[in-house]
Amino acid sequence: MKGRLHSIETMGLVDGPGIRSVIFLQGCPLRCTYCHNPDSQNMFSNKEITAEEVLKLAKRYKIYYDKSGGGITFSGGEPLLQGEFLIEALKLLKENGFNTTVDTSGYGNEKHFREILKYVDTLILDIKHFNNKGYKSLTGAPMSGFYKFLSYLDNFKGKIWIRHVMVPGITDNEEAIKELFNNIGHLAHKIDRIEVLPYHTMAVEKYDSLGIEYSLKDVPEMNADKAMEYQKMLSDMLIIEKERATKHKKII
Repeated sequence: MKGRLHSIETMGLVDGPGIRSVIFLQGCPLRCTYCHNPDSQNMFSNKEITAEEVLKLAKRYKIYYDKSGGGITFSGGEPLLQGEFLIEALKLLKENGFNTTVDTSGYGNEKHFREILKYVDTLILDIKHFNNKGYKSLTGAPMSGFYKFLSYLDNFKGKIWIRHVMVPGITDNEEAIKELFNNIGHLAHKIDRIEVLPYHTMAVEKYDSLGIEYSLKDVPEMNADKAMEYQKMLSDMLIIEKERATKHKKII
């Protein structure tokens, strides 16, 4: 089994716990208006990688993983789009004692979801928008696909990181934040971190070089301080929900 590869980043520090090697897989079913890697969207790639090659890479950097609690992260594109390869690679890594993370928007082939999640230690769930109209406007796809994946997380045994790219004029408001939490509140006991990432325009030049129109070219960058305020709001809501769930469990 070979995976279609976009690129590899070693010594990554933000895509999961500890120091990580990040395998960016090629292909994505979404067309996010702010995607910073539009060249990763189609399934065509001149580069391939096998599960054994992923394991070889992991062994090379094992000393850094062991000292930091790191490991291998699969990102994209959308890694769930290559479900069979992902299962093979994740399973091989876990059999050899490596920590695994998958960074996903939740879109892929449903028949692989349950098996993939068996071999994931940390799931980074990228939430694009919080209602169907806004989701389709930003990604070109209905939110139903995201909800389908979300339903499989009820039985997920690992930790969840929630990520959201906040775009000015679209999701930078309290109503949107409350909608976001309504989508994930039932998973509060599994959520280890919530990150609100401020939208930036660093990908504009890449779109120009690829001859692709950038539809958000008139949207300014998100104020980082304001994004942090909303992140704190979400984190506070998460703490309250965890405390409520704990009290309820004690009563029962």
